[in-house]
Amino acid sequence: MAAQRKMLTVLSIDGGGIRGLIPGTILASLETKLQELDGADAILADYFDVIAGASTGGLIATMLAAPIDQGRPLIAAKDINDFYLKHGPKIFSNEGRLKFEDSVEKSIIPLGPKYDGDYLRKLTKDLLKDMSLKDTLTNLVIPTFDVKYMHAVVFTTKNAKSDVSNNAGLADVCNSTSAAPIYFPAYYFETKDAKGNTVTYDLIDGGVAAANPTLIAMNSISMETFKQKSETMDGSRMLVLSLGTGAAKFEEKYNASMVSQWGVFDWLFHNLNSSPLLECLGSGTSDMVDFTIAAQFQSVQSIENYLRIQENGLTGDTISSDNASCENMNNLIDIGNKLLKKRVSRINWETGMYEEVEGESTNEEALAIFAKKLSDQRKLRPSS
Repeated sequence: MAAQRKMLTVLSIDGGGIRGLIPGTILASLETKLQELDGADAILADYFDVIAGASTGGLIATMLAAPIDQGRPLIAAKDINDFYLKHGPKIFSNEGRLKFEDSVEKSIIPLGPKYDGDYLRKLTKDLLKDMSLKDTLTNLVIPTFDVKYMHAVVFTTKNAKSDVSNNAGLADVCNSTSAAPIYFPAYYFETKDAKGNTVTYDLIDGGVAAANPTLIAMNSISMETFKQKSETMDGSRMLVLSLGTGAAKFEEKYNASMVSQWGVFDWLFHNLNSSPLLECLGSGTSDMVDFTIAAQFQSVQSIENYLRIQENGLTGDTISSDNASCENMNNLIDIGNKLLKKRVSRINWETGMYEEVEGESTNEEALAIFAKKLSDQRKLRPSS
């Protein structure tokens, strides 16, 4: 039984800009279920050994793990959507969007990113102040990509505690993982190593490294998590919740005849509300991560320990990463609520498409089961 031995618990949140409202809705539901089990003070950071996020998911993950006082997080899960509703229109300003769309309509490649990023950078600095990775309530895992050295950089609480040069400010981490190409400028900051030497970072969106950071999160915690290091850490010893921000798999937006005529401009800007190239890269890598993890859990007959909740039927404006109109944001919240009522879906290994599983529970019911497992796990821990 899961409640009879220590398991590694992981929460992972995809990138997707304003579509963070979808996992925000799911997380609020999960936190409510945990509070029903363990009391009104229950917070997500108490239940997960690792909270990971890329891009907008990294922003959510950081807010859930950043401490304010007495072990409380910067934001409760129920307040995530309010955060997006309040700040989304300013992060994705209408002025920046209109200038960008005007350039594209005139077939002029925009000079510079779609948004200057000033509001988001000031907001994170104001909220997170001088907090750093080593301060988090649980292990945080945030992927980014260094354009100077052309490799992924993954910021983790564990590394921050063991190497001072990795102990970046939480605001710097958020701004780095959110610096999506085309949308926001790259982000630069510095740290110091143990000898006082300067370590530089030239970073862009974590989604370039891992739009779905679940696999990185699972691999980020070593065998030190378990008291008996000789034990095998596989799907039978892990509880993993992976949340997507939605995809447009069924809209059939593009076809070979259409894209065969495209050049660089169309691949980047064909759709004013999104970038086809980034869509393909993000969706493809996210699916491969899900496919790999599902296979790992299935191989040890522990698929019930892995729950992926993703809406694959986005259409119209809801596909956009930066449409922060009141109407679209409310539509995204509605999509999240409806997703809870849908049956659990899994990838069909033959077709590559996501399908609702016959006889499965709804996502909301699956979350309730997952919450009970998390609650049982928490009771096993000395800190409880």
